[in-house]
Amino acid sequence: MRGGDCGISIGMDTRTPCPCGQPRSLDECCGRFISERELPPSAEELMRSRYTAFATHQIDYLIASHHPETRGEVARDQVERFSEGVTWRGLEILETVDGQAADDQGWVEFVARYRERDENRVHHERSLFRRHQGRWCFHSAEHPKRTPTQRAQPKVGRNEPCPCGSGKKYKKCCGEKQSAS
Repeated sequence: MRGGDCGISIGMDTRTPCPCGQPRSLDECCGRFISERELPPSAEELMRSRYTAFATHQIDYLIASHHPETRGEVARDQVERFSEGVTWRGLEILETVDGQAADDQGWVEFVARYRERDENRVHHERSLFRRHQGRWCFHSAEHPKRTPTQRAQPKVGRNEPCPCGSGKKYKKCCGEKQSAS
């Protein structure tokens, strides 16, 4: 992937802020990876550059940065349609596990926000990155399970005393107010 001018054109002013959210210009941040002037030194930086590649429609980079073991599963036309069919709104890295210079693999959990057909959407993913021939590659992803919502207070039964302290049964006090609404 590295080796001077590879002909990838980002197609936007590289002095603009980087879409990945870092406080640097596109050229100083992810543009240097997309243009193949440098290799991302960590799994998180590859993740950020892949988000930026989606936002700037750099399909060649998205495919080239995919791990060879799973690259065959990538449908270029689908990636291109998705990248170009949405307006990218932002990236939030939630957690990074390993994926540094001394590691051979790492996980990056993130949320990518985008707008599609006048509707705001969120893509939440936990991505596995692996090294291949010395460079980081996207390998695969999983969608984290949502944590079940837990009540802050135990559920009050209809015939139990009302927690407001009125002395009435819940169904004749605050429970009645809730069923009326």
